[in-house]
Amino acid sequence: MSGTSMDGVDGIAVRFEAGQRPVVLAEAFVGFAQGLREALFSLQQPGENEIEREALAGNALAARYAVCCHELLRAGNVSAGDVRAIGAHGQTVRHRPEKGYTVQIQNPALLAELTHIDVIADFRSRDVASGGQGAPLVPAFHATLFGSQEETRVVCNLGGISNITVLSSTGAVRGFDCGPANALLDLWAERHLGKPYDENGKFAASGNLHQPLLNALLDEPFFEQQPPKSTGRDLFNAQWLDDKLKGFESLTPADVQATLVALTTVSVAREIERHASDCRAVYVCGGGARNAALMAALQKALETGGVAGVPVMTTEALGVPPHQVEPLAFAWLAMRCVAREPGNLAAVTGAAGERVLGAIYPR
Repeated sequence: MSGTSMDGVDGIAVRFEAGQRPVVLAEAFVGFAQGLREALFSLQQPGENEIEREALAGNALAARYAVCCHELLRAGNVSAGDVRAIGAHGQTVRHRPEKGYTVQIQNPALLAELTHIDVIADFRSRDVASGGQGAPLVPAFHATLFGSQEETRVVCNLGGISNITVLSSTGAVRGFDCGPANALLDLWAERHLGKPYDENGKFAASGNLHQPLLNALLDEPFFEQQPPKSTGRDLFNAQWLDDKLKGFESLTPADVQATLVALTTVSVAREIERHASDCRAVYVCGGGARNAALMAALQKALETGGVAGVPVMTTEALGVPPHQVEPLAFAWLAMRCVAREPGNLAAVTGAAGERVLGAIYPR
């Protein structure tokens, strides 16, 4: 799984058995070279010679995915012949469901060739074709692994974009994107620290929240939009941030970073207050779970936002390390595709109904 942060690919080898929790056999992370990251970022916006640049980036991604797969086979002591399928999400470069498309680049045919394993790819487009947002797709998996009949829970993914899954004690499931998370935090850290991310939120912790800037950042129609809804770098990108920063040039970079943390956590807390005020706990996954400042700010935003007394913790408390949740979800979606079983929830994405997600590229 390579997400909106575009720093590399997280992979797991997992065994699924009916009626049992998934068993993780191995995990691996393969980083992206700076040249590949730059190529992927440049494809987020219109530019010259896009078709060739997209194809070449897809080939490079397939090569990195293959390295990750071979590392998983080695670490898990598994042969390629023992693997039913690879679930390869690809890298989202455009997400415009309101226009009827979403683009996750990769070369799944090349990945099948390099690994000699069936590859399941293109998970989102069928949901979009049926009128859905194509995102988030993970709530169905969250429900199977994290749901409880005893209490309502929220699973919050703090990746490049934040999203929540509301798992009601009644069995009802809702989910949607909340706004930017690491996409803007990493952008600002790279611009002012020369590093790909703000390690443990130290940069943000050295600054102070600036309320007028936070108000300006929150003045965006997406935050008031009712679900189903999804977003990405098509909206929350460098140009969006620079436009919002006009008039705030006197702020220190650390103060801007602290305010971006507040943007992430306040937008999440508001959605939890609106749609899951009865929840008993918030379980965080994704890269933001490793950011102590972000986790503390989310707890504070809930306390001041009308959802007091609800603890914030990582999905480790439910038996799944935060960095494994997304790769597990797309392995699960690949399993569902192979079995010709639906992977989406129409109540989450707004699709016309449940659909089998993914396209199969045979070994």
